Amino acid sequence: MEVIITSGPDEIATIGADAFCHLLDRKPEAVLGLATGSSPLTIYDELVRRHEAGAVSFAGATAFTLDEYVGLPADHPQRYRNVIASELTDRIDIHPGRVHGPDGLAEDIAAACAAYDAAIVQAGGVDLQILGIGTDGHIAFNEPGSSLASRTRIKTLTAQTRVDNARFFGGDPEAVPQHCLTQGLATIMEARHLLLVATGRAKSEAIHHLVEGAVSAMWPATILQHHPKVTVLIDAAAASRLALSDYYRETYASKPAWQRF
Repeated sequence: MEVIITSGPDEIATIGADAFCHLLDRKPEAVLGLATGSSPLTIYDELVRRHEAGAVSFAGATAFTLDEYVGLPADHPQRYRNVIASELTDRIDIHPGRVHGPDGLAEDIAAACAAYDAAIVQAGGVDLQILGIGTDGHIAFNEPGSSLASRTRIKTLTAQTRVDNARFFGGDPEAVPQHCLTQGLATIMEARHLLLVATGRAKSEAIHHLVEGAVSAMWPATILQHHPKVTVLIDAAAASRLALSDYYRETYASKPAWQRF
């Protein structure tokens, strides 16, 4: 696991966008894993800027999103398929038919989840998956207590997650759907490169457990310690509880540019 403690949003945007661009330079048909939420927004904006400048194309790429609320109407602005369109995919040259997400309106939820996992495999697997992390250590919507071997499935959101996400629903936790479909931890772990982004002191405890804690279903993100290629991209506030923060800074500062991504 590589921990990069940045100077803030601008550096996060640059390093995160570099990871996507380097991948697409060598593999234009790459499969991208996209996350919603606040954490990846600066990276998405930087990718759009580079695309508009002619520095990167997504025309050959395919994308899969991490999760989706259950029961939100197809035109609801907080349906994640609509969110990722407005934040990224409608602003670049990826074909809309190559952007996939779990079907939160499916009549047969179990079958839809199994089909989603199968579609990722059929596409060749995710090359680069961007992730956020919740204050309770969840990734995607794998809440505390999730099986470390879980696949895409329906989950019940915790009260804390609904409070955290209420800002997208007019500040009302009761307006946040109670259920979601989410890629499982085992599904996420099959991606070839995981890029986890977190900012702010509120994420510092989760980052501490992720990087330096024990692997536990109570802190689901800790499963990433078992992945061969994880980049943790954080600011100083999110890194404030790390015991080895000076070492992580030194390690990244001394890393040759050609070894990055």
